[in-house]
Amino acid sequence: MNFDHILQNVRQHIPLSQEEADLFTSLLDARVFKKKSFLLHSGDVCLCETFVVKGCVKIFYTDAAGVEHIVKFAVENWWTMDLESFAQQTPAFYTIQALEDTETLQLSKTNHDVLYERVPQFEKFSRLQFQNAYILLQHRLTQNLYLSAEEKYNRFTEKYPGLELRIPQKEIASYLGITPEFLSMLRKRRMKPAIS
Repeated sequence: MNFDHILQNVRQHIPLSQEEADLFTSLLDARVFKKKSFLLHSGDVCLCETFVVKGCVKIFYTDAAGVEHIVKFAVENWWTMDLESFAQQTPAFYTIQALEDTETLQLSKTNHDVLYERVPQFEKFSRLQFQNAYILLQHRLTQNLYLSAEEKYNRFTEKYPGLELRIPQKEIASYLGITPEFLSMLRKRRMKPAIS
């Protein structure tokens, strides 16, 4: 397994010696999830944080009426988990599912705690991860409250460039909180050349 991407991701936030990098990578588990398989089910405890090496997963919840609401996608070089479940080791609210065959590196809660103990600057890395997750959540809430469907779609294409070509339209519609038919209309409108 090539650890270049995950080490580059971590080193954007904290310095790591070669010895520390070797310890970190030794604590990771490489796992491949087939398309439509689950990384986490709602109600289970989130036992690891996951780094996406290749592929895409969706993080969602299902409401009482059985409707799925996607809150986030995680693509290459993104971390994902049910944050509250992982931090407190309580049942997860969210479900995480692969939308493509997905290669991951996972750090278990046990190994996460070992890492904190042996490489203290990983506490800073985790703090920055949690901070960024909170900022993303704030942005997502604000966008849902104030942006039009078209503006939300534009933000989606900026945040996840090229993803609309990789995953089903119904997944994107769920993320945006609109119907697939309305999304199709937005996409057609966007592709229509401007008349000069």
